[in-house]
Amino acid sequence: MLKIRPSMDRGRADHGWLKSLHSFSFAEYYDPNHMGWGNLRVINEDRIAPGTGFGTHGHRDMEIISYVVAGELAHKDTMGNSTTIPPGDLQRMSAGSGVQHSEYNHAREQTHFFQIWILPNATGMAPSYEQKTFDTGEKLGRLRLLASPDGAMGSVRLHADASVYAGLFDGGESAVLAVDAKRKAYVHVVRGSVQLNGVTLNSGDAALMEQESQIRLDNGRDAEVLVFDLTS
Repeated sequence: MLKIRPSMDRGRADHGWLKSLHSFSFAEYYDPNHMGWGNLRVINEDRIAPGTGFGTHGHRDMEIISYVVAGELAHKDTMGNSTTIPPGDLQRMSAGSGVQHSEYNHAREQTHFFQIWILPNATGMAPSYEQKTFDTGEKLGRLRLLASPDGAMGSVRLHADASVYAGLFDGGESAVLAVDAKRKAYVHVVRGSVQLNGVTLNSGDAALMEQESQIRLDNGRDAEVLVFDLTS
């Protein structure tokens, strides 16, 4: 089963300094038919104006991933981390028993990034942080593992039964990822267009998948794609 979630159907929020598109119910956007998919709870596509950002606030018991598309994101938290997240980096913050953090755009250009929340395997864990750089070449014409439960292939480690991949596809490039038909998968097109199992997806579109044995991506046109392998 492959169900398309068109870009135009996402929830929208415009706070002036922040423009956000919500794939699943979040804050004031509520859609009982889109509360998450498997243990994937949030995908927000955020654009932060220069000189603004999210002030210090708290989270608990959530695996929070930041994936920057353009610009830079400055991160600070009560664990003592103070970092900058550029395009190509993946940040994972495990909120666990509780953490306070802020995310700002100190640059002169807009920051475009994806905020992703995944439900953890257990609650009350000690908060933790990890950030890694993945070169563009590692994602050309293939799906590069960015995050996984065991940190395989140099990926960021998630305290969750989920894996996250990213790929870049243009022209004749293609990739096939085998998935367990008993699990769920989610594919989100960050930019461009690509065919997923023969179905064309455009920028902002997503596909909710279950009872599928593979994910095939091809016929891309300047496409950047995020793929999630999830528990059912």
